[in-house]
Amino acid sequence: MKCKIQFRDINSLGSALAASLLVITLAGCGAEKPESSMTSYSSSESKAETASLFSVPQEQMAHLQVVSVEKSALPRVLRLAGAVAYNAFKTTPVFSASGGPVRELLVTPGETVHAGQPLLTVNSPDFSAARSAFLKARTASLLADKSYARAQDLLSHGAIAEADFQTAESTRNQAQADLQSTEDALRVLGVSDPESLQKNPPKTTSQIPVLAPVGGEIVERLVGPGQLLQAGATQVFTISDMSTVWVLVNVYQGEVAFVRPGDTVEITTDAYPDIFHGRISYIASALDPATRTLQARIATENPGKRLKKDMYVTASVNAGAVANALTVPDAAVLRDAENQPFVYVQSTVKQNEFARRSVQLGDSHAGRTQITDGLKEGEHVVGDGSLFLQFKNSLQH
Repeated sequence: MKCKIQFRDINSLGSALAASLLVITLAGCGAEKPESSMTSYSSSESKAETASLFSVPQEQMAHLQVVSVEKSALPRVLRLAGAVAYNAFKTTPVFSASGGPVRELLVTPGETVHAGQPLLTVNSPDFSAARSAFLKARTASLLADKSYARAQDLLSHGAIAEADFQTAESTRNQAQADLQSTEDALRVLGVSDPESLQKNPPKTTSQIPVLAPVGGEIVERLVGPGQLLQAGATQVFTISDMSTVWVLVNVYQGEVAFVRPGDTVEITTDAYPDIFHGRISYIASALDPATRTLQARIATENPGKRLKKDMYVTASVNAGAVANALTVPDAAVLRDAENQPFVYVQSTVKQNEFARRSVQLGDSHAGRTQITDGLKEGEHVVGDGSLFLQFKNSLQH
């Protein structure tokens, strides 16, 4: 009997405790509304301006740098992705004017050559035939010159008729024309001085060198020993002056208005810490229909020939300035777990109270970032120390 009375007392005590907890909970819920209204912006503000306030002890305010949101002229810098290409105005593809198999390669990629330097040799039946025709025409021309001189002398002494002299003159003219034709054929094949074939005859009559048309660096070799070349159709080398290169970038349609020929550009790449300098030399007249971008060409100095073809780079184009841009220090902008930017805004009531507010970013230059939406001129945000404030905010929540 005594045990039953004890259990009944315990049940009564549990009911009383549950009732007390319920009263406390309801009281807490009833007090939540005024507390919330004290730690939030008014509901009349936009969603971007609405955030919960939290306080920082006065002794910790020294860790924070509070700055004003200001309007200023912010340099507009467009960062464009691009790739390095040869300067087409200083790049020459080398073709063989003679057909036949490659006998020997005389240069390799990376070498610097001068105009007229032999690059490779070709065993060419075309050259052999042209050389033979030249030697025959040269001999015939010499013989025709002698016959003409003799006929002229005989005519002056009345030893031959006028018709015989005219025949000798015609023969000489035809022989000279044939000689000039064979000389031109040899020059097309790369023989600049056909007379040298008579003075210094080559050991192999069918072997002819392919000469460099311009000076520069051998950047590509496109044939190998024994490869059969087609006259005028097979490219053998590419020569380029690598002291300057082109950087080809794609400009988005919304940025086209800010890019003009002559704008200065800074080129950076992951390969080097240095900054390369150039200028926009050409802007295409039509957009790429696939990417909806406009290609721009940047003529870039290449000291040390460090920029290589097809190397990825970033081009920073100085495209004027954004007038009356709202800016804050770069340190004021933080990002959340979803990589969305935000800042901490100081309360207008208490200097040690702050609210987190989402913002939209624009350009960034010289340690300041443009805010396109989310802030107003004259508001105060946390610059240096914003990370400390973010940690403090996470503890209070």
